[in-house]
Amino acid sequence: MYTITDLKPGRAITLDGEPFIVLASQFGRKSQSQANMQCKLKNLKTGAIVARNFQGSEKIAPADVGYRHVQYLYKNQGNLSFMDLESYDQFDLPEEMIGEGVKFLVDGLEVDALMYEEKPIGIKLPVTVILQVVETSPGVRGDTATGGGKPATLNSGAVINVPLFVNEGDKIKVNTESGLYVERANG
Repeated sequence: MYTITDLKPGRAITLDGEPFIVLASQFGRKSQSQANMQCKLKNLKTGAIVARNFQGSEKIAPADVGYRHVQYLYKNQGNLSFMDLESYDQFDLPEEMIGEGVKFLVDGLEVDALMYEEKPIGIKLPVTVILQVVETSPGVRGDTATGGGKPATLNSGAVINVPLFVNEGDKIKVNTESGLYVERANG
């Protein structure tokens, strides 16, 4: 069992029989009352985000979650297909369960599947992925000094802003958490 001081971002807990992951937590104490922890939690089954206060003596049950290394295969009618890299079992997840991360998935990308009671309920993308620019306007010579940017469509379908020197066919590193260009990738 966890105490309120264990409720740190990334920790998986069970509330009312449902798995939640702690997104943010703030420790507090009002004058002479007992300590409390204000948390922002995400339901791992539904994706709903809730706020909850825990009191000092409260005990919280850990959730039975884990990760498996999987590979993204393809998209089929709103479902995304993955293959477990250990057992080679395939499974589908609805696009809504992945959220914004869908726009960074390309065939063959290796990710971690979040498992609850041995069933996949989501994925965790790597912090950065290497994607190829498939469409962007050409950079104009001399424009690099302004530090401007231009939109670029990537092979995953995502559209992000890139520096003016990036051209079609270039491979770039993209931060999946912020959706921002990081740097050109080698190769």
